[in-house]
Amino acid sequence: MKNSNSSSFSDADANTVVPASVSAAASASTSSASTSSPKPARSGLSATLAAWRDRLLLQEDLNFLLTNRVPRITLTRFMGWFSKIRNPLLARLSIGAWRLFTDLDLSDARQQRFASLHDCFTRELVPGARVFDPDPTVIDSPCDAIVGACGSLEGLGALQAKGSPYSMVELLGSEGLAERYRDGMYVTLRLTSAMYHRFHAPDRGRLRHVTYISGDAWNVNPIALKRVERLFCRNERAVLQTELEGGHQVTLVAVAAILVASVRLHALDVLMHLRYRGPNEMPCDASFERGDELGWFEHGSTIIVLAPRGFELCEGIATGARLRAGMRLMKRPV
Repeated sequence: MKNSNSSSFSDADANTVVPASVSAAASASTSSASTSSPKPARSGLSATLAAWRDRLLLQEDLNFLLTNRVPRITLTRFMGWFSKIRNPLLARLSIGAWRLFTDLDLSDARQQRFASLHDCFTRELVPGARVFDPDPTVIDSPCDAIVGACGSLEGLGALQAKGSPYSMVELLGSEGLAERYRDGMYVTLRLTSAMYHRFHAPDRGRLRHVTYISGDAWNVNPIALKRVERLFCRNERAVLQTELEGGHQVTLVAVAAILVASVRLHALDVLMHLRYRGPNEMPCDASFERGDELGWFEHGSTIIVLAPRGFELCEGIATGARLRAGMRLMKRPV
């Protein structure tokens, strides 16, 4: 595995992790969920396009039709191919079009010019762009995200949206693993397409096992979550079982989505995607430090963090909160 400041995408030795450049003390701004720093004012044309885009995307029926009632898997495979075309001019044009539909901010990107759209999707950040809170009484957010449904599990049930439940057994594909989290705690972290797409270790520990579950590629935005039952259980996903400092077993479920059915982990020399036909169960034993990079999505999607009974949400963690990787997420049992 590698940290967020690594300079290539090659996989490290499967039994170790390169230590992250984590600050000895987190800044006060990382102690709770907050909005990102204010961005420069948009130009007149840019602001007009953004307002038009927002009005369009708020039309729920149209949004759902354009992002779900389409050949999702075919489009996702096409985007995987198209995004990896190495042509700087095509990349600049594609990124320019992308900006019309998102609030893409590349100010903290390590590179400012990209040879392909894929390079922009999976961009690394400048050193120090994400500082992980070192408080040993908490675990940190593994990624930049908007918080979705979160709170205590009701038995083995969680919510993907109000009035839309799903089962841990179906999500994880294992009754035994699901039982670890009965009446536990969960947080849904949604990565939008414009966000930083790499995800990191929430604390020091080891990655013990990965389960790959093939599936669909539904959009995971709030509109789709309200309309598609058990959406997280239908989409392609990777279940990462970790053992954190103190023996706490925390699982991260990386859920793919339309245009992004591809997940890469540093601990395994394999790219998991819709065409992947390798083993579903992949034991491993890779160590990591708090903040070490675990892997990345090819575009943007969701990570569901599951913790056993006794964990609590940190102050400010609620639906709609915007997080950066390294902010406080859950309190450990006392």
